[in-house]
Amino acid sequence: MGLGINGYTSPAARKITGGYDLPEGVDVRGRYDDEFAKILTNDALLFVAELQREFRNHIKYAMECRKEAKMRYNRGGLPGFDPATRYVREGEWTCAAVPPAVADRRVEITGPVERKMIINALNSGAKVFMADFEDALSPSWENLMRGQVNLKDAVDGTISFHDQARNRVYKLNDQTAKLFVRPRGWHLPEAHIFIDGEPATGCLVDFGLYFYHNFAAFRRNQGGGFGPFFYLPKMEHSREARIWNNVFEKAERMAGIERGSIRATVLIETLPAVFQMDEILYELRDHSVGLNCGRWDYIFSYVKTFQAHPDRLLPDRVQVGMSQHFMRSYSDLLIRTCHRRGVHAMGGMAAQIPIRDDPGANEAAMELVKKDKLREVRAGHDGTWSAHPGLIPPIMEVFNNNMGNSPHQIHTMKREDASTITEEDLLQIPRGARTMEGLRLNTRVGIQYLAAWLTGTGSVPLYNLMEDAATAEISRVQNWQWLKYGVELNGDGFGVKVNLDLFGRVVEEEMTRIEKEVGKEKFKKGMYKEASKIFTRQCTTPMLDDFLTLDAYNHIVIHRPKGSSKL
Repeated sequence: MGLGINGYTSPAARKITGGYDLPEGVDVRGRYDDEFAKILTNDALLFVAELQREFRNHIKYAMECRKEAKMRYNRGGLPGFDPATRYVREGEWTCAAVPPAVADRRVEITGPVERKMIINALNSGAKVFMADFEDALSPSWENLMRGQVNLKDAVDGTISFHDQARNRVYKLNDQTAKLFVRPRGWHLPEAHIFIDGEPATGCLVDFGLYFYHNFAAFRRNQGGGFGPFFYLPKMEHSREARIWNNVFEKAERMAGIERGSIRATVLIETLPAVFQMDEILYELRDHSVGLNCGRWDYIFSYVKTFQAHPDRLLPDRVQVGMSQHFMRSYSDLLIRTCHRRGVHAMGGMAAQIPIRDDPGANEAAMELVKKDKLREVRAGHDGTWSAHPGLIPPIMEVFNNNMGNSPHQIHTMKREDASTITEEDLLQIPRGARTMEGLRLNTRVGIQYLAAWLTGTGSVPLYNLMEDAATAEISRVQNWQWLKYGVELNGDGFGVKVNLDLFGRVVEEEMTRIEKEVGKEKFKKGMYKEASKIFTRQCTTPMLDDFLTLDAYNHIVIHRPKGSSKL
């Protein structure tokens, strides 16, 4: 019998399979590793299984509701504010008070749960590090389990990394960023762990294992009696937030900690969710620490939502920035909603990477970052995201100059002017031109990102930007949209129409360019050809796939052979 999370004895019978000590109904199909076994204990897996059993039908229902909404949009419908929840939007209520440990979040850094990355990010000078199991991580068994090991060591304060190539040891400083963890979205399965004969839900595995092993040490070392802290991705409706709230309450009860200990920031990164911001905060009101503008995924979601609307074609993705009316409206309404409800309104990602070999280009890139962050802080955002430690000092300077000693702007920037933002504002078609270079860049970035993802890397530096799955998604859906509607590339004077022949030629030419850029050896060893096939199929399929990573996931699932013990 195993000791449960709150000292009770787990009733489940044990079985030892493939080296792991498994509760009844749980099957681990990923390879055995002694380090992983410290994470995949009987009681930790029982905790995950109990979450799965209680919430799987709620999750399935929420995913069915997504399909119904998609069918409605595909028949010409538009997302909008729900009349049935007007009382929530118009009611006078606030979320629970922000924990002191995370009152100041003016600069946050994000990155995958990779060991050296975690140390550097926690030491970076940012206020928060969001450790990512989602878009910045390729969810291979190795990456996921090593990520859990790394986070446990980080929360314990014992994490170190010996970089043999540089003969350098990395350790935590005395002062570190506060740790938030982002599990995967509701839609992603975990095919290496089966519960009652079906794959576990990816986010419940990520959340459950991390929470089980770290809640006590986190609250002691990091949270000042609160925590753990999370970021929640890809939600489309408040019913999905309600499931998370119920998961949190169950975890708190099982751990014997106060209700409201766990706190989460929700990424508003789908178009339907922008009409549900009050409702999402309301569902999570005891566990909320705000909303974040997940702007790259938001652009991807705009195309996906309007996939059957030929009148809503996007211009080149580089033109779809925060100056577009629909993007600015989304940011302004998010700030107003969060501040009205007493929580943080977090800004978007600065994806730039310092350009070390070109001081002129680097200076121009840094100026763009500062301008973007100045717009955010003046609009009322309480903090923002950076993908690289090199961006933290200039971003911090912008926020310090405009916020002074205040930890946030929740009480000083109410943005009542944003109360007049309408559905039309949030749906306005972005303006701009479509070009051959836009098609080429989408193709080049999409293939290279996917090639890296298939070989285990989910955060990829490309053309001086740190790309994650969101950028690859924009590239894919935009190519799909342009192909489906045979759009004219009206921005470069040629008037060429996008069709399969043109796209086939572009793929061929961009593959040649990629080979030249990365070198023959890396091209041969990398999975560029497989990536090109998957990306091409995704761009040319008659029905748009919901997520690139769902299709590609099957290529990275590795089950140990049946009957083997320690492979």
